[in-house]
Amino acid sequence: MGNYENILYEKQRKGVLITLNRPEALNAITPQLENELHLALDEAEADPEVRAIVLTGAGRAFSAGYDMGVPDAPMRDFVWPYGVAPGQSVAEVLDLWRTNDNAGINKLLHMWELTKPVIGAINGWAMGGASWYAVATHMTYASDKAVFGQPEVRHISNTSFFWVLNAGYKNALRYSLTGDHIDADEALRIGIINKIVPHDDLLEECFQLVERIALVSPETVKINLHVATMGLEMMGLANALKLNGELSAAAHSSSSEPYRKEMFDALTEQGMKGFLTVRDGPFQPEPFGPRSKKR
Repeated sequence: MGNYENILYEKQRKGVLITLNRPEALNAITPQLENELHLALDEAEADPEVRAIVLTGAGRAFSAGYDMGVPDAPMRDFVWPYGVAPGQSVAEVLDLWRTNDNAGINKLLHMWELTKPVIGAINGWAMGGASWYAVATHMTYASDKAVFGQPEVRHISNTSFFWVLNAGYKNALRYSLTGDHIDADEALRIGIINKIVPHDDLLEECFQLVERIALVSPETVKINLHVATMGLEMMGLANALKLNGELSAAAHSSSSEPYRKEMFDALTEQGMKGFLTVRDGPFQPEPFGPRSKKR
């Protein structure tokens, strides 16, 4: 078994539980955590004793999304009005984001193309890039405390076509153009999850499903999983996701002073709390979830 620092890998009941394990940071995704996650997925893929994978988070979040606090986060020291770093050309900005965003698409496709089903056990907050992982799992079960959202679009960022695949384009656009949060009930209504489960029963429900899958031959499970995943790719999902990567670079590069400068000034002067206050304040209260009422 791999030696992991940011995830937990626990084989059980014909499957494996992979837990994002940075609860002090709401399991925010760092490069190290993401690399470990994909090594763990490969480990599970190669283990004949593992018939399915359950993916969850430690503590009160599945994950808050990509960690904006990491030292090499590509969103600092902007020169306004266009948000280009000192000494950096527009071409370099676009190339940086193209490299970053296409790598992210390839990671989601890596999980999507596994020969063993991945069951998302969404135990709490699933925001931004973490919501993409949640909706890209082959089946997604949510605690009644789960909250989904892509608030990063509010600070000039991209959405994921996996939302469109699951929710349909009208529902996906409703939340991808605003970054609004949704609770488990709304997530079920629009189709990004299979089922809502009482919080304390979430993992039990998922492993009951793992055990039922394990009653079918592994070769049959692999083929039938690929009927769905590869079929969707043949219909155009892979091309849509590759375009997603290219357009994401353009979205990240669409900075302009009126929409972004105040947020990043607040990040520099007041930290993440100040940044989030400026970014999300105008959108309060959220339409669903724990922030749907004025405080």
